[in-house]
Amino acid sequence: MSLGTVALIGAPSAGKSTIFNRLIGERKAIVEETPGITRDRLYGKAEWLTKKFTLIDTGGIQIKDVPFQVEIRAQVEIAIEEANLLIFLVDAKLGVTSNDRYITSLLKKSQKPVILAVNKIDSIEEIGLLSPFYSLNLGEPIPISGAHGIGIGDLLDQIVHLLPEREDVDYGTAIPFCLIGRPNVGKSSLTNTLLGHKRAIVSPIAGTTRDSLDTPFQDENGEYVAIDTAGLLKRGKIFEAVDKYAALRALKAIERSEIALLVIDASTGIVEQDKHVASFAQEEGKAFIILVNKWDARGKNMNVNSMKETIEKEFKFIPYAPVLFVSAKTGEGIQKILPTIRLIHKAYHKRIPTSELNRIVHEAQELNPTPYFHHDRLKISYATQVAVAPPTFAFFCNNPKSAHFSYTRYLENQIRSAYDFSGTPITIIYRQKK
Repeated sequence: MSLGTVALIGAPSAGKSTIFNRLIGERKAIVEETPGITRDRLYGKAEWLTKKFTLIDTGGIQIKDVPFQVEIRAQVEIAIEEANLLIFLVDAKLGVTSNDRYITSLLKKSQKPVILAVNKIDSIEEIGLLSPFYSLNLGEPIPISGAHGIGIGDLLDQIVHLLPEREDVDYGTAIPFCLIGRPNVGKSSLTNTLLGHKRAIVSPIAGTTRDSLDTPFQDENGEYVAIDTAGLLKRGKIFEAVDKYAALRALKAIERSEIALLVIDASTGIVEQDKHVASFAQEEGKAFIILVNKWDARGKNMNVNSMKETIEKEFKFIPYAPVLFVSAKTGEGIQKILPTIRLIHKAYHKRIPTSELNRIVHEAQELNPTPYFHHDRLKISYATQVAVAPPTFAFFCNNPKSAHFSYTRYLENQIRSAYDFSGTPITIIYRQKK
């Protein structure tokens, strides 16, 4: 079950990054003793009691005018605006500070539910350190220790209790797809070109689309829903670092889609943020198309072959994604997009008969025997497809730990060579044969 979005808010060195890593179960945020390490929002997926939610880590807010504080406050404003629930993290050892009181006023203005988590209570003897924080009038404080993992379960219980459940959108027989990419690569223009009329506002200023726009439409071959994502409005002191701040809405749109169309700007080439945005969709198990937009404005030395070579090198994690060269301005290549979407949608929902799958897997093992790994040699006795969207296969074997990633990739390639899974990821799960 999918829930909403949670933002971690607090002063520098309250321990937000440590708690963030605890909640998502991996070391993604940088954790150092130096205050103010986290300046940009970090995003992660967390799960508790089968319920999933998005978690945002933010930089530390302080009243004192220090370097980057204006930018940090701006991105914290964005995180507060995007979140359904706020975790206010405070340092038990410091007590209530002027920074804490300032942050409390910001959180109360948001009128969103707040969990007050008091960090660095490392033993039962320190529970009395909670007392001063009742003066913030933010409800019952939860004692936790990021360093030792104390109270994290209680915090997670409270999160899933307060977060609203998000209803899945039912698009019926329509194919939902989203256009993702950094702002100003032409997502809205491509949407308008596909639809044949101006559904979204198009502007040369990066980040002018306020929210995701779901647009149902159809052609002679079927029904679709175009989900156009974008960044945030530039307003007030919100400095829209366009490489970073469109990420959360893109993530929400990706979750609602089946196919992600990654839009790259041919006039500027591939940048690191293109790969970062693509990784969101890849982690969500979505099907993929890469659209190289503004092909009419490409550099003189850029051609189809050189661009494909660059894409193959930079997007090694999605080698199955077809590449289309298009121009929203001239209409070049636009006619190929919807047929490709239909083709990939078919692959995304494809099922392989169990007998055929077992033949492929057994022949693959005979052709290339499994390597010796983790003190054993993998022996797959039976295979079956357990899901679609994305296609997911369960391999019953003697020892799942002996499955080397390179052999898994080999088996995936054997399946792809036998069946067309263009644009779609394939998931392989190893299970112990009973």
